Amino acid sequence: MRAGPRTGSTGFTAIEVLIALAILGVLASLAYSRYTDYTERVRVSTATTDINAIAFLVVQYNLDNRRFPDSLADVRQDSKLDPWGRPYAYFNLVSHKGDGKARKDKQLNPLNSDFDLYSVGKDGSSSSSLQAKNSRDDVVRARDGRFVGLASEFDP
Repeated sequence: MRAGPRTGSTGFTAIEVLIALAILGVLASLAYSRYTDYTERVRVSTATTDINAIAFLVVQYNLDNRRFPDSLADVRQDSKLDPWGRPYAYFNLVSHKGDGKARKDKQLNPLNSDFDLYSVGKDGSSSSSLQAKNSRDDVVRARDGRFVGLASEFDP
């Protein structure tokens, strides 16, 4: 008996290739989801650090001048952008007596008595109340600086 050429194939079938591609697709979507969650957490952390640093400059300005600055330009932070590429929002509550612009908790009490400083977050929009849906992703300073973080994590 003479050995003839093999008739079986050593390659992959179309079904095997499709299954492998489906598995790769699921793994890629899971990895992408984890990556976007991670980058968002990093952005929130960066905004928190920035707000603490800017608040320190604002408080230092108050100590030096016996009044809070009228804008972030007074502490040379007006061009500082949050991690989403937008300027930080600042409002002097002492000189303007709130003017109805103070950020408020769920009982509609002002978050701060001195100044508001926050980032409008990922969606780029905000409302005065932290309970509003478009404010939940804001990174806020509250309790006169004793809390800095996501509005959704603030509990008065």
